[in-house]
Amino acid sequence: MSSARDVFLQRVQDALKAGNRPGETPELPTRGQIGYQGGGPDLTARFCAELQAAGGFAHIVIDQEEGAAKVLELVQAKAAKQALVGRGAFVDGLNLAERLQSVGVQTQGPDGLAPADCREPFFSADIGITGVDYLVAETGTVALLAKPAEPRSFSLLPPVHVAVAHQAQLLPDLFDLFAKLASRPSAGTGRLKLPSCLSLITGPSKTGDIELKLVTGVHGPGELHVVVVTG
Repeated sequence: MSSARDVFLQRVQDALKAGNRPGETPELPTRGQIGYQGGGPDLTARFCAELQAAGGFAHIVIDQEEGAAKVLELVQAKAAKQALVGRGAFVDGLNLAERLQSVGVQTQGPDGLAPADCREPFFSADIGITGVDYLVAETGTVALLAKPAEPRSFSLLPPVHVAVAHQAQLLPDLFDLFAKLASRPSAGTGRLKLPSCLSLITGPSKTGDIELKLVTGVHGPGELHVVVVTG
């Protein structure tokens, strides 16, 4: 009677005879100098699926007007009274601060506060609204570069984070993200310019440090929504 070891070795030999040899992988399509394509044919669908698998919420809208309406809907659904509103080329076009103030929500932007006066309004906010720099389809990740117009606190301190992006900001995978960062020259110098901090946000904040029990919303927002404008 064969031992378990003999049975195992026989299965390995049979697999090798069938052509399943170690070190062999199917050829992947090339993209520039990178042979890995992690985003698939539909980047928007892949991003939404991965974000939802990580515990986040994806909202696809057709234009900026619908995007602003979706943000307003999310804020009102949370009964938020105070909101942090970031700034940027895309998010500025939504006029979110004016829309929120019209329904009684107090807003705080990155301007007009000295560092010593930031603590109270930043920590008391119910929701943080930011733009994004990039979205990574392969992992459902929001990439945010720290900058004066959009400080890290806007995406880290409030219990709910709403990020607004355009479909054009989608990248297939992390290789593309770091290739983009490597191509950012400092103004007038031609040298690489990196932000003081790069935040890669994949779903809500989670930790399993205590007794291996998963807890959401410990080191940052417990809820993440990403509104993606396709038009």
